[in-house]
Amino acid sequence: MLIRDAFKTATRSLSHGKMRSALTMLGIIIGISSVIVLMSIGQSAQNLILGQVQSIGSNLIIITPGAPSGSGFSPPASAQGIVITSLRQQDADALSREPSIDYAVPEVRGQAEAVYGNTNKTIGYTGSTQDVFTVSNLAKVSEGRTFSKSDVDSGNHVVVIGPDLAKSLFGDNVDPLNKSIRIKNVSFRVIGVLSKGGTGAFGVDIGNLVVMPITVAQKQLLGISYFNVIIVQANANYNVDFVKARVTFILQQDHGIINSSKNDFNIQTQADVLSILGTVTSTFTLFLAAIASISLLVGGIGIMNIMLVSVTERTREIGLRKAVGATDSDILQQFLIESVLLTFAGGVIGILLGAAAVGAVYLGISTFSPSLGWSFAFPLSAVLLGLAVSGIAGIAFGIYPARQAGRKNPIDALRYE
Repeated sequence: MLIRDAFKTATRSLSHGKMRSALTMLGIIIGISSVIVLMSIGQSAQNLILGQVQSIGSNLIIITPGAPSGSGFSPPASAQGIVITSLRQQDADALSREPSIDYAVPEVRGQAEAVYGNTNKTIGYTGSTQDVFTVSNLAKVSEGRTFSKSDVDSGNHVVVIGPDLAKSLFGDNVDPLNKSIRIKNVSFRVIGVLSKGGTGAFGVDIGNLVVMPITVAQKQLLGISYFNVIIVQANANYNVDFVKARVTFILQQDHGIINSSKNDFNIQTQADVLSILGTVTSTFTLFLAAIASISLLVGGIGIMNIMLVSVTERTREIGLRKAVGATDSDILQQFLIESVLLTFAGGVIGILLGAAAVGAVYLGISTFSPSLGWSFAFPLSAVLLGLAVSGIAGIAFGIYPARQAGRKNPIDALRYE
C-alpha cells in the first residue's frame, strides 16, 4: 500500500469517529498546552529577572561581608541572619582612590514602619551616599530632588521615597514634598519621589523604597558603624575583571590579609550574578516543563488504549483487508499513521491553545500590574518541543496497537464476532 493511500484510509477512519478522536486527543492537547504555557512563563520570568539585574549597569562589582562561600552568587550575610562587620568606611575610602573605579558606594539596609499621620506602611530603607542614585539608576525623580553630599556629611534627616509609598502615605491629594514621616520614631523630611516603582534588581521593592543619607541610617536607625554592602562601578576604560582584581588587592591590603583563603569579604561581578541567575531560572523552567510533561505521558497511554480498542472493533475489517492482499506491514502502517495523526493534530491544537493562554496571562499582568515590566515570551523551543513530543508519542504509543493489528490471522479475524 502506498503511503498516500494509507493516509487517506487513516484519515477516513478517524473522521468516522469524530467525538472519539477529539476525546483521544484531549490528553495530548492538555499536555502540550501546559508545556507551552509553563515554558513561556518561565522564559518571561527569566527575562524579567535578568533584565532587572542588567538595568543597574554591566560594570558593577558587588562586595559583601563574610568569607566567600564558593563559586557563584551567594546572598549577603545579613540575609542569612549573620552579622559581619568587615566592611567599613576606610574600605570605601581606599576604593574611591583607585583610578579604575568611578564610584565606591556603601550601603546599609533595614526594615521598619514609615508613618505619616494615622497612616503607616512597612518599608525597606537604604542608607547610602549621594552616588547611590547614579550607580543604581535611581537618579530620576518625578518630584523634588535627591539628597546631596552636604546632606550626607551633615546627617540631614531627609529621604527620597518610592512612588507607591508616596501614594500609600499621602494619597492623591497631598503633595509629599517637605512633609515629615517617622521611621523608628525618627522624623524625616521628604525631599523627592522616585519616578519609577515596581521591583528592581535583587527583588528590591523600588515602589516602597526609602533612601536616606547613610550617616543618619547608621547612627540613628541601626546603631552600627559598618556597611552591609559596597557597590563599585568600574571605569569604562578598564576591564571589569581587572577592576575586580584591584578591588580584591585593595581590600586584602586594607584588612591585612596575605592568604586569599582568609578573605573576609565576597566579590561578585554582574556577570557572575547573571550567570548564576540564568542557570537557576533555566533549571526552574525545565523543571516546570518536566512536570507538565507528565500529562503527555497520561495522554499517550490514553491514545494507546483507544487504539487497542479500535483494533479489536475493526478485527473483521483487518481480516477482510488481509484476505484481499494487504500485508502485515500495510495494516501496521495504517494504524500507526492513525496514531501519529491523532497526536500530531493534538500537538498543533495544544500549541495554539498554549499560545492563547500565554497571551491572556501577558494581557492580564500588563493590565493589572504594568509596573512589573512583564514581557511576552513565546520561545520557539517550546513549539518545537511540542511538535516533537507529539510525534514521538504517536509512534511510541501507537506502535504496539499497530503491531497487534498487523499480526492478526486473517481467518481468525474474519470469524471474529
